[in-house]
Amino acid sequence: MQCLGGEYVVSEETTPRQREWRPQLYRKCTDTAWLFLFFLFWTGLVFIMGYSVVAGATGRLLFGYDSYGNVCGKKNSPVEGAPLSGQDMTLKRHMFFMNSCNPEIKDTRLGSTALCVSSCPEEQLSTLEEIQLFADTNGSFLCVYSLNSFNYTQSPNADSLCPRLPVPPSKSFPLFNRCIPQTPECYSLFASVLINDVDTLHQILSGIMSGRDTILGLCILALALSLAMMLMFRFITTLLVHLIISLVILGLLFVCGVLWWLYYDYTINLSIELDTEKENMKCVLGFAIVSSIITASLIVLIFILRKRIKLTVELFQVTNKAFSSSPFLLFQPLWTFAILIFFWVLWVAVLLSLGTAGSAQVIEGGQVEFTPLLGIRYMWWYHLIGLIWTSEFILACQQMTITGVVVSWYFNRNKNDPSDHPILSSLSILLCYHQGTVVKGSFFITLARIPRVILMYIHDTLKDKHSACSRGVFRCCCCCFSYLARLLHHLNQNAYTTTAINGTDFCTSTKDSLKILSKNSNHFTSVNCFGDFVIFLGKVLVVCFTVFAGLMAFNYNRTLQVWAIPLLLVAFFACLVAHSFLSVFETVLDVLFLCFTVDLETNDGSSEKPYFMDQEFLSFIRKINKSNSTVAQIDKDQLKNEEGTELRPIVR
Repeated sequence: MQCLGGEYVVSEETTPRQREWRPQLYRKCTDTAWLFLFFLFWTGLVFIMGYSVVAGATGRLLFGYDSYGNVCGKKNSPVEGAPLSGQDMTLKRHMFFMNSCNPEIKDTRLGSTALCVSSCPEEQLSTLEEIQLFADTNGSFLCVYSLNSFNYTQSPNADSLCPRLPVPPSKSFPLFNRCIPQTPECYSLFASVLINDVDTLHQILSGIMSGRDTILGLCILALALSLAMMLMFRFITTLLVHLIISLVILGLLFVCGVLWWLYYDYTINLSIELDTEKENMKCVLGFAIVSSIITASLIVLIFILRKRIKLTVELFQVTNKAFSSSPFLLFQPLWTFAILIFFWVLWVAVLLSLGTAGSAQVIEGGQVEFTPLLGIRYMWWYHLIGLIWTSEFILACQQMTITGVVVSWYFNRNKNDPSDHPILSSLSILLCYHQGTVVKGSFFITLARIPRVILMYIHDTLKDKHSACSRGVFRCCCCCFSYLARLLHHLNQNAYTTTAINGTDFCTSTKDSLKILSKNSNHFTSVNCFGDFVIFLGKVLVVCFTVFAGLMAFNYNRTLQVWAIPLLLVAFFACLVAHSFLSVFETVLDVLFLCFTVDLETNDGSSEKPYFMDQEFLSFIRKINKSNSTVAQIDKDQLKNEEGTELRPIVR
């Protein structure tokens, strides 16, 4: 509509006003309906927490209980039909399993009889006389309550009423007062039966129990290497990039060589009598094959992308300016990790408390078992969804906070005068205006993860009935959902950046980011991808050094444990820690990429519309454009030559 001569004339061509890409000083709340939905969902989680406290037997979980329904360390009420229930266990604070080294499963439950005792046997007891002497000396009775201590050696039923000999040395587990066997073999058998997966967990727990000090040292090494790698990226130079790439190549080749040498050594010195030798040999062969494939793939990629190293270093130097304006941004994963640990501990506590919510039923032998109440399984599934959604929400809050800091720095005309508290400012904007957007983005990732969890549950439940084809289909489906979650994670990052700039809702931000990236995706996509690749190499370097240290440490005790599985756990922990710290650089790179495209879309570098990017970033962009123009011109000349050769007329 235009005003001509005092009259308003409607224009024939009406186009919607272009949305301005600028950080909004005055914002409004986005996706409030989703925030209200998340509040209702958490109301359900709070109800489950309260129900677990009221209906669950926290005392049974914390203090332990015997096979007759008595909670250790407390005075108990009798259970009808159980003559040994209702005893005063005030002085008997420890829970002791009679057959901890020879556990059995009966109807998916631990068949070993549990008793409340005053102290755990810290030394091995090999005879009934030693058990009787331990009872007389310490006042701790290890046989069934109905059998007096002076009858331990005289009763004909002592074999069934007393623990199976020999009784292994045990110590009370901190906080939970369970007598846990201290020998690695008994410990792994005992713990694996409790979790009802004997074969696999026996190997894992045996290795962990035997090499727990080594595993702890390797985890600390992985943490230290991740911090060192983060500092290297913070002060990166061309020499450091070449050094990282060289160390990655040498590390991968060295680890592959060590693995193949270990496999060769196993084949020569294999002890037929030791099953651990055979298991270690199989695992080393698998490690060697996988590491060889990864090494070959990474070397090929490094060779292909080697010409982008100089531009990538300049990109990291520009990125480090954002960190210079807010140095505490590097430590953002620490706060997020602490919040996640707190939530996970709370989640596990509620889950275990739900597991103890049951009614007492008397079974054979006068023993008591507690059956789950009706509807508990549905609460478990609701609780699981709460774990996934809330964890993704916490991680998305970290993304949004980092994004807000980078956006406010980039769109500041005077970059030498940043805001006083950029992280707190970004966090306050998130909490006041954009929690609903973060909830919505994390919900979509949750939708992609839940089917994968369900498929894994079905696969584990029916694993004995599956054919090879059905197992392959299940794995393909899990991989597809995992890839979908990663794709949504990338889309969410762009949506959060757009929300930080424009203050729009999630769907509008996603649409705007896709539209503007489709127009300007060729400017420095390749350099950005190589930057992500260099960060990935940093993660690989951390894992390589950790695995190499683990190979050297575990190989000395190869006959005592199946160390390949603990080594795999250490490698997984190293990968997780490295990803947690170095992912901050990936987030900043992605945010800068979108800010740059917005800057090019809305400004032209003139005095009326100057760029927000500084001169260093502008010179970096010109180098990229020059490089891309050179490559495009070469491709164009080649295409012309090919076309000219094909269509040139014959002159006579």
